[in-house]
Amino acid sequence: RVRGMPFVTLETSIGNITIELYDKHAPRTCKNFYELAKRGYYNDTLFHRIIKGFILQAGDPTGTGRGGESIYGKYFEDEITRDLKHTGAGIVSMANSGPNTNNSQFFITCGPAPWLDGKHTIFGRVSAGMKVVQRMNLVQTDAGDRPLHAIKILKAIVSDD
Repeated sequence: RVRGMPFVTLETSIGNITIELYDKHAPRTCKNFYELAKRGYYNDTLFHRIIKGFILQAGDPTGTGRGGESIYGKYFEDEITRDLKHTGAGIVSMANSGPNTNNSQFFITCGPAPWLDGKHTIFGRVSAGMKVVQRMNLVQTDAGDRPLHAIKILKAIVSDD
């Protein structure tokens, strides 16, 4: 473990979600997420895309799904490992638009999604707040998978234990 980087808690408008970072498997990705959280980049941003039984997507300050930047610039490389798979709910991965297009956007799985293995960098798991993830998974969305009532990350808090 990289010292001082294990957890990020997302204080959302419907409850807290704590993410344990897999910094041994995806050190650059974890550093990006941790640093953006620490800088307040995710504060007051939306879960802009929710697909029931599949994913909760967030991390775009524009709220459109087309924005966001990493601490390394616009994009950074994938850190995909065979050791980690999208086996069930609570897996945290980078959203992307193809190979090596990671920025600030991420998603939390709401169920198994093996077709994402090898395409998205897994960098953590929900260690507390699965009930919040389950509640988010049930919200009503429009035809574009956007929640009808905004769900926000009010604040992202980093912690070392």
